[in-house]
Amino acid sequence: MPEKKVMIIGASGHGKVIADIIHQSGDQVMGFLDDDPTKKEIHQIPVLGKIKDIQKYKDDFYFIIGIGDNQIRKKIAENNPALNYYTAIHPTAVIGEGVHIGNGTAVMAGVVINVDTDIGEHCIINTSAVVEHDVTIQSLTHISPNTTICGSVKIGKSCHVGAGSTVINNIYIYDDVILGAGSTTINNLIQPGIYIGIPSRRIK
Repeated sequence: MPEKKVMIIGASGHGKVIADIIHQSGDQVMGFLDDDPTKKEIHQIPVLGKIKDIQKYKDDFYFIIGIGDNQIRKKIAENNPALNYYTAIHPTAVIGEGVHIGNGTAVMAGVVINVDTDIGEHCIINTSAVVEHDVTIQSLTHISPNTTICGSVKIGKSCHVGAGSTVINNIYIYDDVILGAGSTTINNLIQPGIYIGIPSRRIK
């Protein structure tokens, strides 16, 4: 299968990790687009323009949004729905049978996604996260490193599950929820907000 040629939107830390995944998957990073004029290249990969220059390259390359901030990623995705989005899956990730991973999502090194899980578009499943069976994660959600999402959990759009968090089985989490690092969620979270602690509680 011919290698895919990919443009990464965003040339910061998250974009660098995605570039590494693309290389390790046997595909080619053609360049970055970033609005910071001081960025010229990342690991010898050129920054070819600003984010507004997407249209210049849209017919030539696959794209992935290499930006960790959910709201920025959402804005770019909504403004550019017709791009040919690349799904980045690290070769060390373990993907179970019947798993669906949406376009533009990044799955980092050491991730485990178990059977019959459904992950939306433009999500981040970060390093060494465990997503168990029959989980639903809607688009634009970020599951941080070393997080454990137990079986049959449903997580809404544009959520951020902080590093080292645990969500026990059969929990429902509404859209736009932020879970603090190290939190443990044992009850449904039915309104947007920031939740921290063990068990997680809403603080804002």
